[in-house]
Amino acid sequence: MKKADSSSPSLEETSGPLTFRQAISLALLKNPALSAFAWEVRAKEAAALQAGLYPNPSVGVEVENVAGQGIYSGTNAAETTLFLSQLFLLGGKIQKRRQVALLDHDLAGWDYESLRLNVLSQASKSFIKVLAAQERLVQAEQFLSIAERSYGAVTDRVESGKVSPIEETRASVALYSARVEQTTASQELEASRKKLAATWGGAAPAFSKAVGSLGVMDQPLPFEKLANLIDQNPDLARWTTELEQRKAALELARAKRIPDLTLNAGVRNLQEMNNNAFVFGLTIPIPVFDRNQGGIQEAAHELNRAKDDKVSARIQALAVLAESYQALAASYSAAKTLEEKILPAAQKALDAIDYGYKQGKFGFLELLDTQRTLFQVRRQRIDTLSMYHLARIEVERLVGYFSKE
Repeated sequence: MKKADSSSPSLEETSGPLTFRQAISLALLKNPALSAFAWEVRAKEAAALQAGLYPNPSVGVEVENVAGQGIYSGTNAAETTLFLSQLFLLGGKIQKRRQVALLDHDLAGWDYESLRLNVLSQASKSFIKVLAAQERLVQAEQFLSIAERSYGAVTDRVESGKVSPIEETRASVALYSARVEQTTASQELEASRKKLAATWGGAAPAFSKAVGSLGVMDQPLPFEKLANLIDQNPDLARWTTELEQRKAALELARAKRIPDLTLNAGVRNLQEMNNNAFVFGLTIPIPVFDRNQGGIQEAAHELNRAKDDKVSARIQALAVLAESYQALAASYSAAKTLEEKILPAAQKALDAIDYGYKQGKFGFLELLDTQRTLFQVRRQRIDTLSMYHLARIEVERLVGYFSKE
């Protein structure tokens, strides 16, 4: 568990290419939610300090036998007492109260660590989405360029009478479609860039582009090995501290059964006899009705609930891990198939059709369909690689460890 740090960072967003490590560093240092929660941890630390303080003594003055009748008229028979009073908390209440507060502080530290991993996960996913959007835009611009060249070539062939005018119509439809795809890809990239910049509190992205490769993949670890790591997830690790805190709260509730003692000591001036005397006293409640029975039962029930919540949280985390792992394994397998088999076959088919088209063996429609198929496969590859990395980040968040942090 890392200590919360609310100090002002000096790292600034680059106006040039942005690497993964730079994006993560910016998010961890400048994320507004993370910075705000650091003060929550410090507030719990201050609360623990306050919980360990003893009650303040009090000073008082009493004046008796004044403004009465007879010998008690005026102040001649007055008795003035100046006293000091101190409350003593018995049963170890102060130590137990401070222990509860210290464990509250530790829980806030775990919550900070969970939030830190959430920010790290969010920034990592946003960076992957920017990389994917950049590649989709490149693909869309390449296909638009091909569509423009194809439209010009078909127009020339229609004017020379080599092909039917319907081919020009088909080429124009393909061109308009490519322009729409390019515009959509550009808008999606801008939205992804803004979402990434938001992870470090940026209103608008200043970086020129994200630098990285979606094609770098590692084979997923066996599920059993990942399942064994899940207890280091701060969302689960915090439950050990949570149970300790509930036990400490139960001990504090039991300590409250013991009544507290108030001691008084002072000096009394007897005006009538012109003499002084010391006075002492003590006060202690009699626990006849309120022995904190309800508070003890409440603390015991909260402890039992925490035990069940711990079991439930682990079962739920394992279920989510299994689901995320299936997505990771499936996207990894699909990406490998696309990379090694489908994409080379689509490229080979385009090369053959393009050669045949130049020889007059195939029409423009066949060439355009083959080109679109290749770009669809490339788009599918980008989407699958993006799914792989997003699933990997989710799995790493669930086990509380980021391999590329």
